[in-house]
This record gives sequence, C-alpha cells and structure tokens, in this order.
Amino acid sequence: MLLVAAGYYAVFGGGSSVRDLLEARANVVVEGRRLEEARVKIDSLKVELQQLEQDPAIIERIAREEYGMIREGEVLYRFTPTTPDGHRPPPR
Repeated sequence: MLLVAAGYYAVFGGGSSVRDLLEARANVVVEGRRLEEARVKIDSLKVELQQLEQDPAIIERIAREEYGMIREGEVLYRFTPTTPDGHRPPPR
C-alpha cells in the first residue's frame, strides 16, 4: 500500500509531476517555434535595413508611394472617387 501511495505521489503529486513534465516539454516546443519565427523576422528586417542603407531608389519609392512626395518640377495628380450621380462621396 505504501509503494502504491509513493508511486501515485511520484507520478501525479509533488512539486514536479509527470503531467508538469509533459506540459513543460510542450511549452519548450512552442517557445522553440516562436524563437525560430523571431529569428526569421530579425533576419528579414536586417536585410531590409541593409537595402535601405545602400539603395537610394528604395528610399525614393517609399517616399513616393507611402508619403506622396514628388521631385521638384513634377506635378502630382490625385483622382478622387465619385458616386454614380457624379458627386464626391462625403469625407470619412
């Protein structure tokens, strides 16, 4: 009886049960995946930073596309959508 109680305590009770061990192993796997995803993201950000530092064409593309910037002497045309009756929709 004492052996059964000791075995039960060793498997399911105490500070570190088998269930806790299995849960910890599963957490290690999950965190390992998250770590690898973070490493991939860091590597892609390093490549992007290197491109931004070395290629002025990329900076110009971002300035034009994301910020609507133009070069001196250029003219920017903006087209606004209209409703079927020809009027502009109300501002958002």
